[in-house]
Amino acid sequence: MPVHDWTVVDDGIFHAFHTLWIGELNAALNTGLLPSGYYALPEQHTGYGVADVLTLHANPEEPRPLPPLPPEAEIGGTAVAEAPPRVRRRQRVEQISLERRRTLAIRHVSGHRLIAVLEIVSPANKDRARHAADFAMKAVDSLTTGVHVLMVDLFPPGPHDPQGMHGLIQQRLEQSDVPYDLPNNEPLTLASYEAAPPWVEMYIEHLKPGAPLPDMPLFLRRDHYVNVPLESTYQAAYRGMPAFWRDVLEGRPPKI
Repeated sequence: MPVHDWTVVDDGIFHAFHTLWIGELNAALNTGLLPSGYYALPEQHTGYGVADVLTLHANPEEPRPLPPLPPEAEIGGTAVAEAPPRVRRRQRVEQISLERRRTLAIRHVSGHRLIAVLEIVSPANKDRARHAADFAMKAVDSLTTGVHVLMVDLFPPGPHDPQGMHGLIQQRLEQSDVPYDLPNNEPLTLASYEAAPPWVEMYIEHLKPGAPLPDMPLFLRRDHYVNVPLESTYQAAYRGMPAFWRDVLEGRPPKI
């Protein structure tokens, strides 16, 4: 099933799909994708510029930053050295020391340590300059605290993110105004960020409406990741949408 053009429906319709998709991703990660000791939970944050977050946690006794993995360590996931993520772009930026916002939540209420977040960009993250900047800085704050990030942006660039949301995040990581080279015919962006001090490794894919979603890496530790099945979970969530709105998204006259 190809990615739909979500700009043809109201923001609330995408929000409903977004909620369903988070649930499918959560179920997929907790039923075999995540190695032992890790789990996923959806989190609801209030306020503009902060999307629903899928958070991954591990044993709270595990220190941060994590020590280098011994060769015999078995933590699950896939090692980058053995199977690099299949993305078309890979970039590295030097991690910049930035002032952290006091409102940054880096621990779950259970006390378990935050490992990674999965963010699905919503229209509200792009509707104002402040909201777009808040979203980008939230991602940067996560990376500077050692939390990995996977971002899914199924909306084309707008006036507040002219190179897409990844373009804003990269500019803030680099502390630069140099625009990101976004492909003209592929305006949607999937980006996985590995917090690997002193670097941030970025694994990037671009696509257009009508293209299938590739699997994307979600890092659990340095150089170790799991592939997130974006396509199959997208399909499962989409099947739960009302038939009226599926007709609109697929270009058919809705049945009334």
